[in-house]
Amino acid sequence: MVTAGKKRRRFARPIGRRRYRKVYVVAVEGRKTEPQYFAILDQSSSVIQIKCLEGKDDTSPPQVLKRLTEYLRGEKLKTSDEAWLVVDKDHWTDDQLSQLSNWTTETENRSLAVSNPSFEYWLLLHFEDGTGIRSQRECKDRLRRHLPDYDKGVDSSRLSAEMIRLAVTRAKRRDNPPCVDWPTQLGQTTVYRLVEKVLKE
Repeated sequence: MVTAGKKRRRFARPIGRRRYRKVYVVAVEGRKTEPQYFAILDQSSSVIQIKCLEGKDDTSPPQVLKRLTEYLRGEKLKTSDEAWLVVDKDHWTDDQLSQLSNWTTETENRSLAVSNPSFEYWLLLHFEDGTGIRSQRECKDRLRRHLPDYDKGVDSSRLSAEMIRLAVTRAKRRDNPPCVDWPTQLGQTTVYRLVEKVLKE
């Protein structure tokens, strides 16, 4: 019981300040491969968080952009966070990709990463230089030489940190001079720009 003239003492525990984890929100076309790959990167770092928005029934670039913009309306990013669109060149038109490229120019923390022909090409670079690719089918066939059980999925035990760094180096070498919008030639990818940033955090 608290008597008159006495004040109730309040005991406050000191609150430790937890370092803010930079967030990368990544919208992708696929439901399996890309989310699994970015989960590997997310688990490898304690100072960042990667939120991957996986594909739905319609995986066209405009739908990937719509999914990301709808997410960002509910989850506001800090200025240090980043929003990325990760899509394939594949059979999509320049007009479709232009919608994504134009959206990224509105603020500094938005970016676009495109693989030509597909995300499998980025995966292939973890194992080899990826030269001479002439089609998406050939890209997948080459990838299966290294991952025989590959079925649109990524086994984290098959990708080491060194392999990821090598993929960045190989992709950067092929992106010369660096493309402004997206790779127009088969056998190029700008996914390395996102992965390189994550590795440097």
